[in-house]
Amino acid sequence: MRTNRHFPTAVAGRLAAIIILAPTYAMTVTAQDRMPPIPEAEMTEAQRAAVEEFKTVRNRTSVGGPFVPLLRSPEVMSRARNVGDYARYQTALPPRLSEFVILLTARHWTQQYEWYVHAPIAEREGLDRAIIDAVADGRRPIDMADDEAAVYDFVRELFRTQGVSDPTYARLVDHLGERGVIDTIGIMGYYQLLAMVMNTARTPLPEGVEPPLPAFPR
Repeated sequence: MRTNRHFPTAVAGRLAAIIILAPTYAMTVTAQDRMPPIPEAEMTEAQRAAVEEFKTVRNRTSVGGPFVPLLRSPEVMSRARNVGDYARYQTALPPRLSEFVILLTARHWTQQYEWYVHAPIAEREGLDRAIIDAVADGRRPIDMADDEAAVYDFVRELFRTQGVSDPTYARLVDHLGERGVIDTIGIMGYYQLLAMVMNTARTPLPEGVEPPLPAFPR
């Protein structure tokens, strides 16, 4: 790189380094699927057992989504799946509110796969499309039912401040009881785990699917 009296040598050197490193950086930020599916022939005995257990318990023919990267630690995968069996299907929250918590968690982590899977389920379970769209855009939804507003405020406050105020806590207890409060936190924790796993592994969306969530400034 040429320099002149208006362009100090040190600055020129730094820019040259940036130019040299730029292609590597671009490859890093655009890389996808750090932990793709493990071919069955390469699985350990523990991984095969975890896959078979997953398919039996979840009545699936294959392992997908967050469980693909989780299979790297089959014990974590099986224990997470067990927690998920409760968090997804057996909590004190009605499905409409459970899916609302999942979407708020997916939005907090900008987890595209989680949102892609659960937004249609949430709408099918009765969560208004306008609420789903507002959460996707990062806006507080308007015209929420009282229990939806209580869930929204609790989840958002806990994520944002790592705690909840007495009024926020009391409102959720009024609607869901103490078990419902703990179950709400359990859903948040479980789907936050999956979001962190997939964000780290860069778990891809199905081919041809565009990311449904805009990225928020950090």
